Parts: sequence; C-alpha cells; structure tokens
Amino acid sequence: MNATPRRRLTILGSTGSVGTQALEIAARFPDKLQIFALAARRSADRLAEQAWRFRPRYAALADKEHIPQLRLQLQGSGVEVLQGTAALCDLASAPQADMVLAAASGIAGLGPVLSALGAGKTLALANKETLVAAGSLAMGTARKYGATILPVDSEHSAVFQCLESGIAVESVVLTASGGPFLRRDPATYGSITPDEALQHPNWSMGRKISIDSATMMNKGLEVIEARWLFDVAADQVQVVIHPQSIIHSMVVFRDGSTKAQLSTPDMRIPIQYAFSYPERWSAPDGRIDWQAAQRLEFLPPDMAQFPCLRLAYEALRQGGAASAVLNAANEVAVALFLRGALPFSGIACLVEWALATMHGRQAHTYDEVTAVDRETRSRVREQAALHQAFI
Repeated sequence: MNATPRRRLTILGSTGSVGTQALEIAARFPDKLQIFALAARRSADRLAEQAWRFRPRYAALADKEHIPQLRLQLQGSGVEVLQGTAALCDLASAPQADMVLAAASGIAGLGPVLSALGAGKTLALANKETLVAAGSLAMGTARKYGATILPVDSEHSAVFQCLESGIAVESVVLTASGGPFLRRDPATYGSITPDEALQHPNWSMGRKISIDSATMMNKGLEVIEARWLFDVAADQVQVVIHPQSIIHSMVVFRDGSTKAQLSTPDMRIPIQYAFSYPERWSAPDGRIDWQAAQRLEFLPPDMAQFPCLRLAYEALRQGGAASAVLNAANEVAVALFLRGALPFSGIACLVEWALATMHGRQAHTYDEVTAVDRETRSRVREQAALHQAFI
C-alpha cells in the first residue's frame, strides 16, 4: 500500500481536550499532517498560542467578542483571523483541507459538521452531539455527497476497527468505566458536588463530558451515535461496565464470535488512527503490559443507578426529535449542576421531564433541529427556575 500523502487538516475545537491532543499528534508527524485551519469557540489566548506554533492559514473564533484580542496576539504571524459561526462552516468546507476534525462539543458543532459533510470531506468525528441531535440528517448528507466519517470516540473507533473484517454483525457492545460513582450508594447522589463528579478514575476530559460520564449520559449519547454510525437498531447496541477501560468496545458476530479492541485509556490512540486510516502510524507510548498481573471486569449497568442511560434508550425508541431533546435538556442540566444550581440527581429528572413534555416532536432539517434545541433549552431553564425540586 502506498504511503498516505501529507494531509491538510482543519481542527474545529482545537483548544479543547481532543483538539489539543490532536495537535500533539500533528507535532509528532509533521511529514504526514499539515494544519490548515484552527477554530475554537472563545479561547483566544490558547488559540493564539497554537496558531504561532503551527502557523495555519486561518484561525477562527465563533465568539466575536474575543476577535480583537486574537487579532492583536497574531500580528506578524501571517495567520488570517476569521470570526463567527459562518466562518467555522466555511473552514469546514474549504477545498484546501483534506480532513476536518470535529472536536467542538455540543450542538454548536452541528452547522460546521453538516458543512464538511456537504463538501464531501473526510470527517474525523469527535462531536457525538451532532449524531445524537441530527443523526438521520448528518448520515443522509454524508451519503448524498460521498463524505467519509471516521469516528474518534474511543468506543466508536473500537467498533469501527472491529468491523473492518466482518459484516455479519449481531450486536455492538460499548464498554463504560462506570465513572467515579460506580460503587457509590445512589441514596447519596443528592449530595454529590461538581468537584467530585469531575474526578474521572481513568480519563482526562473536559468538564461537560466528565459530568456526562458520571451520570452515564455520555454512554447513552454513544449508544445513539453508534445506532447512526453503524446502521444498527437500538436493541443491537449493548452497554457493559468495564472499570479498567482497557477494552473499548466489542462486536458480536452472527457465528457467536466476539472481536474486541484493547488499548490503554489514551484518546491520542483513536485520534491518531482517524488521522492515519487506513494505515497505522507508529507511536512511542500507549502499550499494555501483558506480562503484568491484571484483571478485566465486566458488569451489567444498573439502569436505576444510572437513569440517564435508560433515558437515552427511551429517546431512541421515541424517535423523531427525541434525541435532540435529550441532548439539549442534558446540556442545560449539566450547566446548572456545574454552577451549583441543580443537584446531581436533578440532571436525570430534568431530562426525563423534557422528554415527556416534548414527546412527538419531529426534526428533519437543520432549522427544525435547531428550533427543537432552542425550545427545549428554554423550557428546561423555565422548569428549573419554577420548581424548587430541581434546584
């Protein structure tokens, strides 16, 4: 097989956890990866630092308020500064880029992702909310314009790798660490603080995804994402608790065999695989010591202990815009919890209320998805403010 030519890369969300690790990989492979554009939401200082180091053609901020600061910091760099969400969409579809890494979190990443897919790009997808809120729309756009989606989440990357040698799939099994509260009494969940919830035992992640991991909503979002990425039914996607986070996911085939992908809990491994696919580039770290004594545990998830996982499956069963409602309600609830305005146990309560209130909604276009998202957020904030049970 011929070596992969040097790929020109646009990173959306370059200042976040996935984006910064992606740039580590780019620095490791300067002969294989060239940074074409970097974009972030509002972190002007960090973006300026990245731009000086990697000298992309463009640096963009979605939040226009910090643009003057970014322009000042990049004077003399030769990097052109762009502003606004429309600029992120333009960069995502720019013909000069070979690959786009969608690493910006939340529903705000939907527009640029659809732009990249509409331009037929190779999309390394780390923004699970895109497929949760608009899975049918995103996958339809990819098929229409011949775009390629390479999953970056460790679980979906694992499934993708396991599927490369077989199509007779019976089920997909996503592993979950169980987060920081796997062995904590659910009766004490009301007293959990944000600092406690942010202490993930295995992974170093951003604040929002860390809370999602603690509630296991993150695994629920991954179930929905897997349904769209791999074209499987909801009941074909299973979740198993695996506290060691060594097996990242498994695929069960119709002949009864199971294939698993194993690696250390390091996001640089699936990020690099998306960049190198279909090759595997050498990496200096991330080896499992198979000579060391160790154990791998597997437990069924307790839906009563982790109601957010149950709600994700319920949203899939509801269909329509239910997954977009789930995602929007969860984003608001997590933000309230992090501000100290909502107990940990109230996150699932607000999400369940939103699913019941917005039941039956449909969303087939970008405008319809974003309208459902806005209405859900507004209603959830009102509900949180009006009812002391959620505050």
